[in-house]
Amino acid sequence: MEEVMEDRGSEPKLILVFSGKRKSGKDYVTDLIQERLGCEACCVLRLSGPLKQQYAQSLVLVVPQEHGLDLDQLLGPGPYKEQYRADMIRWGETRRNQDPGFFCRLATKEARQPVWLVSDARRLSDLQWFWSEFPQQTRSIRVQSSEKTRTQRGWSFTAGVDDAESECGLDSGVECDWIITNEADAPSLDEQLQPILKLAEEAASSSSIVTADQ
Repeated sequence: MEEVMEDRGSEPKLILVFSGKRKSGKDYVTDLIQERLGCEACCVLRLSGPLKQQYAQSLVLVVPQEHGLDLDQLLGPGPYKEQYRADMIRWGETRRNQDPGFFCRLATKEARQPVWLVSDARRLSDLQWFWSEFPQQTRSIRVQSSEKTRTQRGWSFTAGVDDAESECGLDSGVECDWIITNEADAPSLDEQLQPILKLAEEAASSSSIVTADQ
């Protein structure tokens, strides 16, 4: 336990863990919240970031001819990563089975802001890690959109990806603190995010007060 604490950054005041299907708008929502709060108050943590970095490194070690893998494109939203997604999912599952909190620890170890926005929880083990490590601070949010809307945003069903645990692991059996419907005919995101922003602003404010007192 002591080693985990040494690897981690400052203790957060609030952790908002987001989940949702591909093209549901998780990144858009978390980026919007960060824009409202400011980068000093909150950070966006993507569990897929260290996964992709570790995966790219493993390819270089195991398959030397893959040294040309473009990590920047693999981390980005474009089509490049799709050709590696299924294999990357399988590789990530193997690593998680060995250590369920591996990618969570990597993603959070340098976080210093009082509010953390985890943009891409995909498995129950992701949530369980945050609930276990930060039971008082963690809240869960589900971002949902219809298949029609997701298709309009560029989604298409891919076997081995959209039917894998990485996409379906949090579809049911988890009671989220909030559900955000990211659709054109839904209430505005400003309206839906109001209670979440209020909680985050209070957490950031309380952290500033503590810092000032010190």
